[in-house]
Amino acid sequence: MPNIKSQKDRVVQANKEAEHNKSIKSNLKTVVKKADAAIDSQAADKDAVIKSAVSAIDSAKSKGVIHKNTAARKISRMAKRNNKVAAE
Repeated sequence: MPNIKSQKDRVVQANKEAEHNKSIKSNLKTVVKKADAAIDSQAADKDAVIKSAVSAIDSAKSKGVIHKNTAARKISRMAKRNNKVAAE
């Protein structure tokens, strides 16, 4: 445990930021799973679900929660799966 006041503040800030990032990542995983399920089942609202998933990924990227290349990879793979299923 730190003894310096500024370091005590940094510990509190780091924990708060970690919780914030954790909630964003958790929501991101949920939205991506919903999009994958919609793609697999050819749901009627598939396009809207995919659009919201891409939006969530971009939001996490812009907040610095995930790396820009990770975001691009996730979006690309989702689009690729959607196009493959749509072509069948």
